Amino acid sequence: MNSSVINANEMPVAIVTGSARGIGLEIARVLGETGYRIMLSDINEAGLEVAKNDLSAAGMTVATCVADVSKGEDADKLTNAAAETFGRIDLLVNNAGITRDGLIMRMDEAAWDLVLKINLKGAFLMSKAVVRTMLKQKHGSIVNISSVIGLMGNAGQANYAASKAGLIGFTKSFAKEFGRKGIRANAIAPGFINSEMTAVLPEKVKEQMLAQIPMNSFGNPRDVANAVVFLASDKASYITGQVLTVDGGMVMS
Repeated sequence: MNSSVINANEMPVAIVTGSARGIGLEIARVLGETGYRIMLSDINEAGLEVAKNDLSAAGMTVATCVADVSKGEDADKLTNAAAETFGRIDLLVNNAGITRDGLIMRMDEAAWDLVLKINLKGAFLMSKAVVRTMLKQKHGSIVNISSVIGLMGNAGQANYAASKAGLIGFTKSFAKEFGRKGIRANAIAPGFINSEMTAVLPEKVKEQMLAQIPMNSFGNPRDVANAVVFLASDKASYITGQVLTVDGGMVMS
């Protein structure tokens, strides 16, 4: 978008949770390149500042808000900050998520609760908060970052798989409730994406994962970001309640 032609207040606004680094930051970057004004959010205040400076240096319009999306008051704070700063909210990307892996017999309740609380409850709270603004606008889009693990399960990740599968169910339910109001919701299920989260995995695990990918390569954060841009765009205006796998063919249904 050319800001000299288009009024800055007309440029779309996106909230991206968990965007201090990794996939979330790349999603914010690509959205910014597309012409969005971005509200970055994370619990990592120092990381947010670095991310903001990075994107601002590239000429993007960026603001930040430290928030724990698993808390209702923080979800409201973040939503209000975006609306007050930019005057509108066109897109919410529920990207914030964590892992606390372990076999079921060894997994304690704290590990189960924390993953479900951030990955699933956080998306619910943010969507509930943001949809109020979108209803007033009579338009909006939500993109939830799920995972292929939510589609196929994985030993040692029962909590993560449950949270990501739940996110898909939530996406479809949200789409049915708000479709007539002009608000769309879709999910992206990334496969094995090179990131800080996957970098710590043992090489043997990586080799096993690679063997399951028909395209014989791991994805990059920009692959996920490009999918977000598509689902949020007018080119996807008749798409809602869907799950787009970005996985090199790892999961086919």
